[in-house]
Amino acid sequence: MDVLPADVELQRTTPVFDETTVPRGLLNDHRVAPGVWGRLVVSEGELRFRFEDEDADRHLTAPATLVIAPDRLHRVVTSGPVRFVVEFYKPPASDDERLEDRTKRS
Repeated sequence: MDVLPADVELQRTTPVFDETTVPRGLLNDHRVAPGVWGRLVVSEGELRFRFEDEDADRHLTAPATLVIAPDRLHRVVTSGPVRFVVEFYKPPASDDERLEDRTKRS
């Protein structure tokens, strides 16, 4: 799937990463949390991306985006100058979930 589901909302965005600041965890196999969608946004340069259930890397050249489904094993590979962020999306909280969250913080 190359587009985000229609029912998700942006929750947060990482800082801008480059080839020297990309967290080690992104370079190793990892997953987006269950129920959370990721969207990789490459603003400068080139980045390789690997879904572990696919045979080949994807090459993303700026400007480029890639949608990452929840719980799908993947990693990024830097090979030169690049700038990118990861956006995280999820469905809006229900009224019950919002009430439960407020109760926990009280």
